[in-house]
Amino acid sequence: MIPRIDLQALIAGKAEAVEAMRLAATDIGFAIVYNTALGPNRVAQTIDMYRAFFRLPAAEKRPYDMAQTGSNRGWGAAGSEQVNPEANADYKQFFDCGVSLPAGDPLREMPFYAPNLWPDKPDGFEETLRGYYRDACSVAMQVLRGVAQSIGRPRDSFDTAFYLPMALLRGNYYPARPDWAGEKDFGIATHTDYGCLTLLATDGSPGLEVRKRGGGWIPVSAPPGEFIINFGEMISFWSGGEIQATPHRVVGGTAERISVPLFFNPAYETNVAPDGADEVVKAGDHLTKRYTETYVHLQKK
Repeated sequence: MIPRIDLQALIAGKAEAVEAMRLAATDIGFAIVYNTALGPNRVAQTIDMYRAFFRLPAAEKRPYDMAQTGSNRGWGAAGSEQVNPEANADYKQFFDCGVSLPAGDPLREMPFYAPNLWPDKPDGFEETLRGYYRDACSVAMQVLRGVAQSIGRPRDSFDTAFYLPMALLRGNYYPARPDWAGEKDFGIATHTDYGCLTLLATDGSPGLEVRKRGGGWIPVSAPPGEFIINFGEMISFWSGGEIQATPHRVVGGTAERISVPLFFNPAYETNVAPDGADEVVKAGDHLTKRYTETYVHLQKK
């Protein structure tokens, strides 16, 4: 059973919410949070913006195609990611944006802080996503503070690592499962997230499945205004294995589905090696390695 947690109760440190987050973080690897600053209408508006973009003709999306621009900002066409080498490339589309740095900032030369690529259509796309990105980062930080408390650490123990987060906001478009799809074809194949914490909004459609510890799969869905939380490889390593990164997938069904994950990751230079380790592992180096293994156009290079 995936815990469903009132975020305001978690912020207040109420014992029931903290214990539910401890179970989610250290055992299940997933939670659902509600009662956040991002209400149903705000999430639905953001999903509608992504939907309008994905429905544009391919020729209008092509100028923002990451396989052509070489950036890790913009549009990813179907087949441009392969999260599991034992499966075929994922048949979803996606659009990525991240932190906006001022012109002339040398960090803009780094992939994780690269300039965003904003399409001209649909109207209001950039404004909507910028605002959602800002507020989703705030919600994710509140969740992460609750996670820290749940595992017996100070609530602010992760705060300083997020002074310039490598937070990536993504819109995923999963079409209805294609007729040609076989046993190795997925909207997104079985994987664990690469980073720290994922704050996932969805349109409420089913599709996401979480692997149970003893085998088998649990379907997970949440309406707009509630958020699916899961933990990635980085925070599992960072916590010395105390926090669990759980495999999940989207097989695809009879209807299209849109999801909006915020991958909330610390600043590039953050040492995410566990306490007491002799080595230094930069957060940015970890993500660079994993992205290179995932993006098809980087694999070809």
